[in-house]
Amino acid sequence: MTDLTGKTALVTGSVQGIGLAVARALAGAGARIALHGLADAETAAEVSAEITALGAPEVRFFGTDLREPERIDRMMADLAEWGAVDILVNNAGIQHTAPLADMPRETWSAILEVNLSAAFHTMQAAMPGMAERGYGRVVNIASVHGLVASVNKAPYCAAKFGLVGLSRVAALEYAAQGVKAKGGVTVNCIAPGWTETAIIEPQVAARAALHGGDRDVGIADLLAEKQPSRRTSDPSEIGALALWLCDPVAHNVTGTTIPVDGGWTAQ
Repeated sequence: MTDLTGKTALVTGSVQGIGLAVARALAGAGARIALHGLADAETAAEVSAEITALGAPEVRFFGTDLREPERIDRMMADLAEWGAVDILVNNAGIQHTAPLADMPRETWSAILEVNLSAAFHTMQAAMPGMAERGYGRVVNIASVHGLVASVNKAPYCAAKFGLVGLSRVAALEYAAQGVKAKGGVTVNCIAPGWTETAIIEPQVAARAALHGGDRDVGIADLLAEKQPSRRTSDPSEIGALALWLCDPVAHNVTGTTIPVDGGWTAQ
């Protein structure tokens, strides 16, 4: 089993969905966890308590707005004082579907800021320290939409394609840092397909409405278009993959984008 005792992990967007699943997996391996999200105090406390119960020796919560670089800088500085970030999981993301001609400019900017620019800022702050210590893991939660396009998702696809490119560049720049025994410094993307999270609910609801409100039929119809397995993924499956990437045994897995998409991008 992966042992992350003594490591500190920051997981953005970790109060629900994939981010929470990743935080659970890392906590179970003994990592200190920095949670993040735009959540009220009660939700933050509940999630922090859950992550502590799963095995994290220490937990902190950050409510940083990732659209503001100065606030990201403060969060990363606070984290450096608490415990240098060894594992960085950029998961926070927002989405809005609309045709290119109708996409509001402010929506374009917000999606790029949260889904792409925030990852640049956190990586820029955390990765030099990872190199100095000889171990570091960046796991960026991209999407199949970082590998293939879909209509009505211009800013989301642009951000996710950009995240894949950013990750590859960082992987090359840090590939020779560290040694095999410590695990080195790696940067990878996970590209989920249809996964049971809140971000896909508007699309599920719209498709279910075409079938008399039947959610199961709506999901089946949605998956039939693109995901050959016709099965959704559970967030815990993404968490398990992220945990494996953090193991020192994965020291030579870097610069990759691993789809979890039921064959979507194999077509």
